[in-house]
Amino acid sequence: MSHKHAVVIGSGFAGLSAATHLAVNNYQVTILEKNDSPGGRARKFEHQGFVFDMGPSWYWMPDVFEKYFGDFGKSPSDYYDLIRLDPSYAVIYGEQDVLDIPANLDSFKEMLEKIEPGAAVQLDKFLEQAAYKYQVGIHDLVTKPSRSIFEFTSPSLLKDMLRMDIFQSMSKHVRKFFKSDKIIRLMEFPVLFLGETAENIPALYSLMNYADIALGTWYPKKGMHEIIKGMVSLAEEKGVKICYGSEVEEIEIEDGIAKRIRLISGEKISADVVVAGADYHHVDKHLVNPKYSNYSEEYWDKRVMAPSSLLFYLGIDKRLENLRHHNLFFDEPLGPHADAIYTHPRWPEKPLFYASVPSITDRTVAPEGMENMFLLIPLAPDLDDSEEIREKYYNIIMDRLERISGQEIRSHVIFKRSYAHRDFKNDYHAFKGNAYGLANTLTQTAILKPSLKNKKVSNLYYTGQLTVPGPGVPPSLISGKVVANEVIKENN
Repeated sequence: MSHKHAVVIGSGFAGLSAATHLAVNNYQVTILEKNDSPGGRARKFEHQGFVFDMGPSWYWMPDVFEKYFGDFGKSPSDYYDLIRLDPSYAVIYGEQDVLDIPANLDSFKEMLEKIEPGAAVQLDKFLEQAAYKYQVGIHDLVTKPSRSIFEFTSPSLLKDMLRMDIFQSMSKHVRKFFKSDKIIRLMEFPVLFLGETAENIPALYSLMNYADIALGTWYPKKGMHEIIKGMVSLAEEKGVKICYGSEVEEIEIEDGIAKRIRLISGEKISADVVVAGADYHHVDKHLVNPKYSNYSEEYWDKRVMAPSSLLFYLGIDKRLENLRHHNLFFDEPLGPHADAIYTHPRWPEKPLFYASVPSITDRTVAPEGMENMFLLIPLAPDLDDSEEIREKYYNIIMDRLERISGQEIRSHVIFKRSYAHRDFKNDYHAFKGNAYGLANTLTQTAILKPSLKNKKVSNLYYTGQLTVPGPGVPPSLISGKVVANEVIKENN
């Protein structure tokens, strides 16, 4: 039996997943977490009865969570209770112009048919393709380590990939089925989770529409951090040791082998295997000796990053009206240069934004008679942010939120905390202050992503949203398992 010591850097979804999969395969596992609580971007904080999820707020692809916990003989229901949201979310196109997206598929079709006659039939065709992509993509393609082109050269897989529309943009794909601008924007919305606009994302990712429409939008009672809480409980049950407040200063490498982890405290921890779930760029450029870096700084600068975000966590001393749990504000047109909000280093004039009010569904996350609100503006990475510009954008979106929802909100805000680029850098060493990792463009997919294995260090691996399979909570869960399998294969 192997009792090699694996050190995992970071306790986000990918780090916890990798650690637990290694632990059940006879590894002694230690997680080193920089912050004082687990979860990485999925941490939570509390203030006078308000409980805020700091990052992920959407629960999609429930089958991926079932598969994760099922790997250990467990179920999500062993750790948290799920509620299917209905409506799934609201899309706000303007004043008196709101679509509540029903959870029921027939009701969804009826809604589309009223907007564009014939759209229900087109949706069936669209979803038939999307379902196929989901089954192949989520249950086959994303589970590959993507270390060699030969992983993708089997005749059956090549045939599948030809049907997956990987060389067509999501934007063109959607327009083959629908004409209405409202429906097009609705169908293009899910790929924003992948860090780019529909013009730059392969149509393969219509699989996200299948996840949205067919599998539904869910919410774990007490908040998204309950998933992390469950994963930590499971990891510790399997013998994983988690050390909080343990920031790594260097991975000490000798003759191409990672030997020790040195913390900023000076403590050194020996390792047989190192799995970096921290920001890949930070590990590659700051935690290893430059001669062992996987990639040059020029390489990193050419990567297309997923957006960063300006977030506001608000405690409101009254109940709100005319809002849902999830609310997407598409009340301002994107215009001809939509990708500017992601790639151009400037603040947008008329930002899109998202408002989540989880206390509408779950009264435990706010005091009695009050609301918990989370606001998010997607922004290009690498912006200089200040308190002044944060406040400017707070007022821009609050003007729209109050006008469209028909109520005064600002004067009822009794707690406010903002979070943006510099916070992502400080808390997570996030490259260019990104929030979501690497955009899933065609040239940054599969083997074209940063490798999960260091090319110069035999026992150093990477997991998380800057490597395969990509950004998002379900991909991060899968990433941890994929890298654990590679470690087991190569080190046992």
